[in-house]
Amino acid sequence: MDQGNLGSDPEKASGAPERPVDIPPRSRGRPKGRTLQGQASREDIYKAAIGLIAASGFEATTLRDIAREAGVSPGLLYKYFPGKRAVVLALYDDLSAKYAAKAAQMPKGNWRARYLFALQTSLDVLRPQRKTLEALIPVMVGNGGEGLFAPATAGSRGRVQPVFHQAVGMAIDAPKAPDAISLGRLLYLSHLGIILMWLLDKSPKQRATAAFITLLGTALPLAAIALKLKSVRSVMRGADALFQDVLFGEAGDPLFAPEREAVSR
Repeated sequence: MDQGNLGSDPEKASGAPERPVDIPPRSRGRPKGRTLQGQASREDIYKAAIGLIAASGFEATTLRDIAREAGVSPGLLYKYFPGKRAVVLALYDDLSAKYAAKAAQMPKGNWRARYLFALQTSLDVLRPQRKTLEALIPVMVGNGGEGLFAPATAGSRGRVQPVFHQAVGMAIDAPKAPDAISLGRLLYLSHLGIILMWLLDKSPKQRATAAFITLLGTALPLAAIALKLKSVRSVMRGADALFQDVLFGEAGDPLFAPEREAVSR
């Protein structure tokens, strides 16, 4: 995969702020004062739940099934996971924390190379849980409390989405704000679309998705050239605004409220 030209100090490039939002601390809802035995019990329950969801699906998996699989009482299960929603949120939290740690190693370079690094890193982190995530597709894309853009999942999204903004804003060829912010958000959304494609991919070892990413790598330089045109940048900002309206309504993306207020002044 072509990672583009690596080179000069990204801090010299203009664009989105280095860190558009503070990355929330990892919590996973752990009860205070947990003992080592309690922590082990929670991990056993978590692994049992994830395994059952992968095998039977989210709707078919019950809390009693999880307790039975983990070999614990329903009371102990409820102590750590009062519902299946808590399991899903814990999974998001776990994966987003792992992703943020790995994405911190993003190399210097242009925004295309950095975006491809962020995208591939995401797939690498998600791969061990692919079956579980495939079973959770209706949950992730729905409007319920476990959806990717629900308020309850904002902490996990707050670890992942900023990576794509930093991939653009700290690149050696970073566009100026607000173009960098719009581009970063659209690249984040495109990465979610590619993840969905990967989860639905029935080709051996998801080779079709891998081929698409390779093709994408050859097309991104053309996008960089197109973005030099003012009219193309205007279309990009318009598309970004429409996607925000679809996903968040008039309130807009809550992760970037300060930037919207600054632009509106």
